[in-house]
Amino acid sequence: MQKLVIVLLAASASMAFGQANKADNAAIEKTILQIERDWTEAGLKKDTKALEKIIGDEWVAIDFLGKTMTKAQAIADLKSGSSTNQSVVLGEMKVRVFGNTAVVTGSDVEKSTYKGKDSSGKYVWTDVFVNRNGQWQPVASQSTKVDK
Repeated sequence: MQKLVIVLLAASASMAFGQANKADNAAIEKTILQIERDWTEAGLKKDTKALEKIIGDEWVAIDFLGKTMTKAQAIADLKSGSSTNQSVVLGEMKVRVFGNTAVVTGSDVEKSTYKGKDSSGKYVWTDVFVNRNGQWQPVASQSTKVDK
């Protein structure tokens, strides 16, 4: 009988934790999706101050050409005008939360130039976020240009 009570208590605690976890994850997903939208908007507006706050200092990306880029390089490209986005329409995004880490997969269609050449098209990408002291920041990204 004691084993049954212990099993029922453990199951109840597990169910309650799972429900709380789902609610927490939903709030995290909402927050991260907003960060993705803010990040896109900051890029369109060339708002480097906003980007400095949004992107983690150790952020590294693999761009659509397969080149590695740091936060400093990305911001320098934006300031210099070698990388510009005239428009970006975000597609569906999916957030998966793993404790203090989250992975976002998504897509966008953009009108853009990179180093003087048209880079417009559809992109699929992955962003990795880490929560530090209650703040979610992207720390790694990868982008691939695809045929529509």
